[in-house]
Amino acid sequence: MLKTLHIENIAVIECADVEFSAGLSVLTGETGAGKSIIIDSLNAVLGNRVSRELVRSGTERASVTASFASAQAERWCADNEIDTDEGEIILQRRIAADGKTSGRVNGVPVTASQLRELGTLLLDIHGQNDGRQLLDERRHLDYLDAFGECGEALSSYRETYDAYRVLVRETERLTMDETEKQRLEESLRYRVAELTKAELRPGEEAELMERRDLLRNSEKLTEHISAALAALYDSDSSALAQCGDAEYNVSRASAWSADLSETEEIIRGARLAIEDASERLREKQQLLDFSPEEYDRLEERLSLLRRLEKKYSTDEEGLAALLADSERRLDELEYAGDRLEQLEKEMAKAYARAERQAHALTDIRKAAAKRLEKRVVGELRDLSMPSVRFEVRLVSREGKNALSASGADEVNFLMSANAGEALGPISRIASGGELSRIMLALKNVFAEKDGVDALIFDEIDTGVSGVAAQRVAEKLASLARTKQVLCVTHLPQIAAMAQQQYLVEKSEHGGRTFTNIRLLDREGRQYELARLSGGDVITDTQLAGAEELLARDERFRASLS
Repeated sequence: MLKTLHIENIAVIECADVEFSAGLSVLTGETGAGKSIIIDSLNAVLGNRVSRELVRSGTERASVTASFASAQAERWCADNEIDTDEGEIILQRRIAADGKTSGRVNGVPVTASQLRELGTLLLDIHGQNDGRQLLDERRHLDYLDAFGECGEALSSYRETYDAYRVLVRETERLTMDETEKQRLEESLRYRVAELTKAELRPGEEAELMERRDLLRNSEKLTEHISAALAALYDSDSSALAQCGDAEYNVSRASAWSADLSETEEIIRGARLAIEDASERLREKQQLLDFSPEEYDRLEERLSLLRRLEKKYSTDEEGLAALLADSERRLDELEYAGDRLEQLEKEMAKAYARAERQAHALTDIRKAAAKRLEKRVVGELRDLSMPSVRFEVRLVSREGKNALSASGADEVNFLMSANAGEALGPISRIASGGELSRIMLALKNVFAEKDGVDALIFDEIDTGVSGVAAQRVAEKLASLARTKQVLCVTHLPQIAAMAQQQYLVEKSEHGGRTFTNIRLLDREGRQYELARLSGGDVITDTQLAGAEELLARDERFRASLS
């Protein structure tokens, strides 16, 4: 359930705070007052794509904060190691003037995709353009699968189908004409021979470069190492000789002063350290003994490695991987006939498994289609479409190429809105008002299973008036018994049915436009309903009619309980 909404610097809304309640709530106001901006704000905080144009002109950033209570969302937070305070979940989205955004859940930074994932558990928003999805016949299978709870069967089928497609792709890769096969085989053989001859060794290039740099500076290194050896070891006055003299004299002195034995050990350690250092320098000096031929061999080897790296656009490690891959592909070509024969058998088995699962999925969809037809027709008749017929036409493809990632079925929704008319595609049959009611019927049916606590309808009343509008209001009230429902509307029939009504109104101050949102009391609702019915000239008769609407709808809501 949506509890609160805080908006800052979103379009014409400088700052707004709204508290929401359970049941049916409506937003009303003049066209252009900013009702849809509230929907845009909710879309933003739920992680949907936003534009920098959403940020109020002249400000550096905008923000939307919404708090919810939802058991599903609490589990999501627990899975993502986000703490909740007594079940409250607070989402925040900030949008900078340059279009950059950031999101948080209970103060923890999250990505936009995480906000979207969480948002699907919190709110189901039906926008003004969502009816177009109903016209897109490619989406009808998704609607049926959602209603029929086909997720588990579809997931199992797709796993089998994907395994089959892996085999198909391998078969396609191995299947080629003889000319292409010969060309590829020659190319691979040349590559394998070239890289094998190079005797590649991991880390060799770094070792060669280190040795080359050493040899390049050998003259200076030799000079300094020789000087160091002379100072430490080779001369009569070397550090080693002087340490030896010191050790001898302290040893003799310790015969008369036993406390000097520790000093003798220290000097002996220094002498041994000097000997060790001298040995290390001598070994290094020997490494600098090289011939010009060795340097030429180093440069030649490095040149070969770099030429191969440039040729194959990779590094030393990549060359080794390329050799292994080329050898594998060469083996595949040499034994392609045997592998293709094996693949044909594996593909036949895999396709048969996928086909069985596809048929099982079709059976589930057929049963769901019958249930969906019955439910939608019932809902639409409640919405003042007494002669409506609705059919879920499911056609299963046959043959070798019948399967796709969604199974073997094609689904289309057909309808006839009036008695005596033939069934046809919704895109050709339904008017704007009928499309709105079909969408509401489907939402009402799906809402029973989706687990989302809150539904938002942005002008679900498009193209609806009169008795049909009253039926839509009654359907929304019925839905609001088990869900929180928020509706943006221009119809007094729907506004009067709400338990809470918010007025969105626009004003100008200091040359700037501001939008405010306020909860109406009984008297405020009467005036707003009178405005929706009759315009800006409000009479006592209109106010009395508004009160009659409110009282009548209160009685209707009471009859539902």
